[in-house]
Amino acid sequence: QVQLVESGGGLAQAGGSLRLSCAASGRTFSIYAMGWFRQAPGNEREFVAAITWNSGITRYAASVKGRFTIARDNDKNTVYLQMNRLKSEDTAVYYCAADRLYGIQTLSTSPSSYDYWGQGTQVTVSS
Repeated sequence: QVQLVESGGGLAQAGGSLRLSCAASGRTFSIYAMGWFRQAPGNEREFVAAITWNSGITRYAASVKGRFTIARDNDKNTVYLQMNRLKSEDTAVYYCAADRLYGIQTLSTSPSSYDYWGQGTQVTVSS
């Protein structure tokens, strides 16, 4: 089992920045990748960014590319999402997720590929 705890959400003005953190504990050696997803009221959960745990390969949604950066600190078992130039449409609950290592895998953008989830943290961007 892997436990995930997000932190760092809150209120920001449009054009501002926030940094989310996700601390992983438990069987972290079994993680292939970590991802960030978000869900706004009435919307489906959507992919934001992901990073492979060992090699640091990244992938971003088109809507956040160039504004958000995902990074990991393996020593701290923590993944970060630096969010710059925030827009009102970035308002959502942000979830951290972990994709378990099975074998030969690719970095997925689908929520169904991820095995473990955090509780979510609210990000609100005021215009």
